[in-house]
Amino acid sequence: MSAELSLMTQLTFVTPPPGLAPLVHFSLEPIAGAQGLYALQAVEDAGKRMFVLDAGVYLPSYTPLLSDAQCAALSLTDPDDAQVLVVATAGEGPTTVNLLAPIVVNRKTDTCAQFILDGQDFPLRAPLG
Repeated sequence: MSAELSLMTQLTFVTPPPGLAPLVHFSLEPIAGAQGLYALQAVEDAGKRMFVLDAGVYLPSYTPLLSDAQCAALSLTDPDDAQVLVVATAGEGPTTVNLLAPIVVNRKTDTCAQFILDGQDFPLRAPLG
């Protein structure tokens, strides 16, 4: 389910990510020397940036289940077309990742969405490592 993206990719969210409305166009740029770590930056506002991790690289046992409606929103028909990213937050304590609301990318169309995983027992702030 994970294939390392090596070049900057332009992504379009089907709905703005929480807290970033009305922004929907983002660049996904690999961080040199850190496989599976990316900067996700708003095209329209360079000050809006977050770091995301490729779940397949850092969390291989993380297997969120998407609903039929979530798959339809991204036109996903094959699980291999999905790239799952998780938002990472670094602070004074350990780095945490948001497993409750992954960003799912359709690799074929470069469209994506941040989905809240209803009914799945994933934490909002899981320690990384």
